[in-house]
Amino acid sequence: MAKEEKNIYTGTGRRKTSVARVRMTAGNGKITVNGRDVHEYFPYETLVMDLMQPLDVTNTKDTFDIEVSVQGGGFSGQAGAVRLGITRALLDYDKTTPSDSENSFRKALKVEGFITRDARKKERKKPGLKKARRAPQFSKR
Repeated sequence: MAKEEKNIYTGTGRRKTSVARVRMTAGNGKITVNGRDVHEYFPYETLVMDLMQPLDVTNTKDTFDIEVSVQGGGFSGQAGAVRLGITRALLDYDKTTPSDSENSFRKALKVEGFITRDARKKERKKPGLKKARRAPQFSKR
């Protein structure tokens, strides 16, 4: 019996301190994060909606099964990392279509701002301060 070969499209997403590795295969829209269903893994529906946005924009919600491995950070950072990973996997899938074409994924995703990595991270704490910029309360006497 010959082993069926599936095309696997990959993408790595990062946000804050989270790193997500995304594997996308042809399927019917099942998303698993760290071995659990996406709705079970993320506590808020808004986070799930956020990471599904690239699929909504490209109308590929029920086209791929997505398997995600994500580490580090909190839920918000992880959801952002997964979204970028899905975007990059979609670009990997659509790499044969010219980017200036009207129906290219890159054009649609770029307009929505999903291709750009969100570089914002927590600022480091400075000596003599309580947090990065929060100074101790001033006392006149």
